[in-house]
Amino acid sequence: MKESTSLQRNIGMPQAIALYIGAVLGSGVLIVPGLAAEMAGPASLLAWGFMTLLILPMALTMGLLSAKFPNAGGVSHFVRLAYGPRAGALVGWFFLMSVPIGGPVAALTGAGYMTAAMGWGDHARIALAAGMLAIGLVTNWVGMQLAGKIQIAVVIAIVAVLVFSFAAALPRMESIHFTPFVPHGWMSVGQSAAILFWCFIGWEAVSHLSEEFKDPQRAAVKGVTIAAIIVGILYFLSALATVGTQSYLKGGSEASLVWIISQPLGTWGGFIAGLTGIFICTATIIAYSGAASRVAFALSRQEYAPKWMGKLSKRFHTPTGAIGFLLLCYTFVLFLYGSRLLSITTLIQFPNATFILTYIGGCAAGIRLLKGNPLGVTISWISFLATAAVFPFTGWAIGYPIVITLIFAGFIYHRNIARGQRIT
Repeated sequence: MKESTSLQRNIGMPQAIALYIGAVLGSGVLIVPGLAAEMAGPASLLAWGFMTLLILPMALTMGLLSAKFPNAGGVSHFVRLAYGPRAGALVGWFFLMSVPIGGPVAALTGAGYMTAAMGWGDHARIALAAGMLAIGLVTNWVGMQLAGKIQIAVVIAIVAVLVFSFAAALPRMESIHFTPFVPHGWMSVGQSAAILFWCFIGWEAVSHLSEEFKDPQRAAVKGVTIAAIIVGILYFLSALATVGTQSYLKGGSEASLVWIISQPLGTWGGFIAGLTGIFICTATIIAYSGAASRVAFALSRQEYAPKWMGKLSKRFHTPTGAIGFLLLCYTFVLFLYGSRLLSITTLIQFPNATFILTYIGGCAAGIRLLKGNPLGVTISWISFLATAAVFPFTGWAIGYPIVITLIFAGFIYHRNIARGQRIT
């Protein structure tokens, strides 16, 4: 049988919307509303409103680029077209090496909600996390059509729980909880907005799946717009429920939404909250595992990654080589956590700088590639400036992309030596 060399186009509009929502609506929805309210009080709602509006240009920048240049390389491909193959490949490696750490962190976070609710230990947490990662890899191995269908079911469950939590909060919301409106000064609103920025990162991930869209123009632009509106509403309603009930004071800032869910359900509340955490984080893992495996496939196809990463399944036409790479990375990171060599707090900081650099590269590419579209250029500039403003706050995590850059340079050097070419 002839080995497959191309990905199948089997992601329709519903699957695309679900993948976008799953990539963006992460575990932050359970934690960040309480943290922002603790920081700025009721005025944190202004920060949520501002960020809800800001996500539209962020989402549309990636959507327009995906519609115009559908490719498994995603952001890497956009940067390649705008600034050359090596710049594109480097951005691709930034994204690729973010997911092997980000995936296990998301899994451990989701599993942590359930183990905390049920009183289970760390071994159970690692086992649940491993199961979530396995689901993400297997669904991407079988194909994005299945992954999209699973994502639809998961997203529906997430939306149902979040809508329920808001409905349950309504009887407990009181006007007195909104006063004083700005208890910690107006600067606190800006500080809380900086935290909220991380709740809206993820639009770049689905760009790597654009080559598998049945109709890239429709799925990328309309799909990302619908997803952005849904995500914005869900985040804002969660924040409104948190402030209106003052659950961030009663249940703790890091468990405010869990408190809201637990109140009307009694003993079942903790279990439902824990299950919600697993659903949310599994949706993120499915989207990012799919994106990372596709960018690895694209880099291998361009000869900027080992050839084995470009191997496709003869049966499912999915990048088995790249999925195998992610499996090894996920296992290693879980081992580091289980051995207590690295904590989640430390792990979560590694991909910060690489995710931001990926986004900066994509927005910069949009400024150049969308020149024929004034709206596209404008929203690319807005997204670029907003993302670049956050980058200086990554701290020591800047060392991770530096290491990746050195490894990438070494790979290029040895590849050219192998070809017998002169290094330029």
